Amino acid sequence: MKTYYFKGILQKSGWFKNTGIRVDNLGVITDLFTFNPKNTSIDIINGYALPGFQNAHSHAFQYAMAGLAEKHEKVNKQDDFWGWREAMYQLALSINPDQMEAIATMLYTEMARHGYTNVTEFHYLHHDKSGKPYSNLAEMGSRLISAAKTAGIGITLVPIFYNKGNFGVEPNNRQRRFISTSIDEYLKLFNASEAACKHYEHANVAIGVHSMRGVDPYDIVEIANNGPKNIPFHLHVSEQLQEVEDAKIFLGKRPVEWLLNHIDLNDRFHLVHATHLTDQEISGIAESKANVVLCPTTEGNLGDGIFPLRKYQEKGGKWSIGTDSHIGLNPFEELRLLDYGQRLISHKRNTFLSDNKNDSGTNALEMAVLTGRKAMGNYSSEFFTIGDSLNACVIDASAPLIATSSEKNLTSTIVYSTDSLFQSETISHGNRIVSSNMHQNKYGIAKGFIETLNQLKNR
Repeated sequence: MKTYYFKGILQKSGWFKNTGIRVDNLGVITDLFTFNPKNTSIDIINGYALPGFQNAHSHAFQYAMAGLAEKHEKVNKQDDFWGWREAMYQLALSINPDQMEAIATMLYTEMARHGYTNVTEFHYLHHDKSGKPYSNLAEMGSRLISAAKTAGIGITLVPIFYNKGNFGVEPNNRQRRFISTSIDEYLKLFNASEAACKHYEHANVAIGVHSMRGVDPYDIVEIANNGPKNIPFHLHVSEQLQEVEDAKIFLGKRPVEWLLNHIDLNDRFHLVHATHLTDQEISGIAESKANVVLCPTTEGNLGDGIFPLRKYQEKGGKWSIGTDSHIGLNPFEELRLLDYGQRLISHKRNTFLSDNKNDSGTNALEMAVLTGRKAMGNYSSEFFTIGDSLNACVIDASAPLIATSSEKNLTSTIVYSTDSLFQSETISHGNRIVSSNMHQNKYGIAKGFIETLNQLKNR
């Protein structure tokens, strides 16, 4: 049993000052209570606890190339997503399982330092360097689970079905480590991944398809209808304008338009990016109760475009955030960039509107956290509640802007005016894994990561 005492915790209904949270030996909340702050016998964390952030979209291995795609050579005329993808392929062809684990462990440790307590790993780097499956089909996925366990965060492993190079095009040799040749082969990988999750109590599995261009679209229908049920389903869609045009040529319809016509979308579906949508597609996603996963720093870095968030929210659409290629890892940065992109194109400031709340910061957190949980198969609807694991991102109450904020302005001050140094503690599944903005295992993990990048010689 452990008891944590906070200066305040944030619930959906607002701030609760001087709150204690008691957890059992599994990190599950058994009690929430108010305490007397003048009681000098208790160890009070001088911070405000937000619910732990949910990173709903990650490609862990790409952290090794963060910041490396910014040399814009004149000879490279196609300096866009498709040009960036070639650099990503080269990295993907280089990494062995030990290196994958070292990269992911460093990444997940940094996620924890920034307040993420759970990650959805959209995992498609499955096979060895020649493209042959490992004897353990989930070897690479097992390394990701091990990385999350070492870092101390929860992981939803999403083994990805991928077997095309584009619409109707066979995969190219640079994609050889990603490929499952059939649905049956993919389901064997999925089953192996599900078994691997049993080795870590904070791991679970979801199902995923890379994209409509990455498989035969009718295979998506087959997996949605006859594959594993009652777990999240993740899919890249409509990220790039070229992708939309290619779909119109090959399918006669836009990607999301085709999905809405062929699949009974519901709230277990998480459409990643969905950048380029018509009004009909916006309405269709929202009405189906499917969710979108937005990755603003990556989408901005790749030049994808700006998701039509205002229209989507007006229809009741739900969204979460992810860090994707990990060019940035601060959840507040993701939220701010998402908001400011909308403000710049709409010339209005109330992006994160709500029927019953006018606090942008609170609305943003509620959407990102609760929809992010759904992306991981967790439908808990309160920030902190008895029976749930204690996951918290703790903001330093002594930081001058925080110390001087009134209760009504506190949440938006945190969301809009802080950087990672304000995030003093992270508690994941009842364990305090970050203290004073430093992960408990930082130095050993960083050493292994540096050795790995020196081996790869890609920086």
